[in-house]
Amino acid sequence: MAIYAIGDVQGCYDELRALLDRLAFDPASDQLWLVGDLVNRGPRSLAVLRYVHGLGAAAVTVLGNHDLHLLAVAAGNVRKYDHDPGLEAVLAAPDRDELLYWLRHRPLLHQDPQLGFTMIHAGLPPAWDLPTAAACAREVELALRSDDHVAYFLDMYGNKPKRWDPQLDGTARLRYITNCLTRLRYVALDGTLGLKEKGPPGTQHEGFVPWFSHPTRASSGERIVFGHWSTLGYLAEHNVWGLDTGCLWGGSLTALRLDGARPTPFHLPCAGQANPFAFA
Repeated sequence: MAIYAIGDVQGCYDELRALLDRLAFDPASDQLWLVGDLVNRGPRSLAVLRYVHGLGAAAVTVLGNHDLHLLAVAAGNVRKYDHDPGLEAVLAAPDRDELLYWLRHRPLLHQDPQLGFTMIHAGLPPAWDLPTAAACAREVELALRSDDHVAYFLDMYGNKPKRWDPQLDGTARLRYITNCLTRLRYVALDGTLGLKEKGPPGTQHEGFVPWFSHPTRASSGERIVFGHWSTLGYLAEHNVWGLDTGCLWGGSLTALRLDGARPTPFHLPCAGQANPFAFA
């Protein structure tokens, strides 16, 4: 049995299948971990959703910000909707309700203690150890899966609050947790989230550091795989592995084999499906 974690697919279905063919992936015996952002901006979001959903227990995926964006649009929050053709195909599909229900029930954090790896989409604030992160993820998962999930999506967007406080509650608490797990790249030394910082390390404003290199990060002893940060590229340091290598933009689609003595990366070069400057 092989276990592969794969970076952000973002609707690049053909590249996903080509990478899995190269790996000789067998859903009868192997398992995929997908770091989120299955959809948006690439040409075949619907095909990606149908394929991953059809893998059943052979695939574990966490939610990314683009997946949540699709769900928010479906729930009626179109404030940030740019009418992406790939998402339009999902929303118009005859099986949309089944796919969206399945997506809404995916976790925000997946942990395998036996394997010794945890998967998230974006990052963790420095104050959270892994039990805290897992408990916070469950709070948002419960909101997503509740009968009142539309209310969550209507208040999901926003950059505040920017600092963790265990006493946060209600919408503010859920938004903070969501932003960390699905949008975070940089934090200040005092723990303030730098959600407007999107470039590679070295381009951020003074006082911010990548979330994984914060000097007092409480989760530093955990092995974590994540995506979300295409300008970072492949990363294997600080006990974390960054797997978003920009397939959508003409980079590569990356898989990391997690079982075995040493995590091993595989990179599939991609032609690119979108112009990165179109979304600046």
